[in-house]
Amino acid sequence: MQIFVGLGNPGGKYAANRHNIGFMAVDRIAEDHGFGPWRTRFRGEVSEGRLGGEKVLLLKPATYMNNSGQSVGEAMRFFKLGAGDVTVFHDELDLAPGKCRVKTGGGHAGHNGLRSMHAHIGEAYRRVRLGIGHPGRKEAVAGYVLHDFAKAEEAWLDDLLRGISDGAPALAEGDSGRFQNAVALRVNPQRPSGGAGKPDKSGTPKGPDTRAAPKTKAAPEPAPEEEDARSPLQKLADKFR
Repeated sequence: MQIFVGLGNPGGKYAANRHNIGFMAVDRIAEDHGFGPWRTRFRGEVSEGRLGGEKVLLLKPATYMNNSGQSVGEAMRFFKLGAGDVTVFHDELDLAPGKCRVKTGGGHAGHNGLRSMHAHIGEAYRRVRLGIGHPGRKEAVAGYVLHDFAKAEEAWLDDLLRGISDGAPALAEGDSGRFQNAVALRVNPQRPSGGAGKPDKSGTPKGPDTRAAPKTKAAPEPAPEEEDARSPLQKLADKFR
């Protein structure tokens, strides 16, 4: 059994905040993979299901971000799991919007949710770091993460969440590389190569140019030489004139 934890703050007021991208990730996994209904348990909300051959408990702590580790610790003790059985999805200021990286262990880098996780279960859990970008100034961070995603960010956010859901079975199986490939295929889809030309005025790409190359004019044939009707004697006489 594994626990996939989404970090965020409970309640409608925070639902669309950048800080709640972890909640959004586990919500999408539950929806796409047919998990059971959300129930109140372990000081949070839980949903159970399977990802591939792995049984997974999705958990959204209701303790608010700063005390997330309390909820996760209770669930771990109940199921007799270790930190290595826990994967945490969280917002990451140090990654560009839409980027996704997986790591195990390490520091909390000042993230209050991870700080609480460290305090309650140690640091040996796996993290899925979901890039939201940085506002540029340290004093602006609190307002930035507790603000809703902008309209202009909705497209990449949806692609990222779809990619996380696509790759979730691989993540449960411990294949982080395949998981990140699934995310990349959604965020940066491969485009067909060759053949297509530049879009026309309607925005529709043109197909290959099948027009024949213009024909070049053939060089004119030399005019035929006139036949010399003189007799050999006349030709010799003309030569010495």
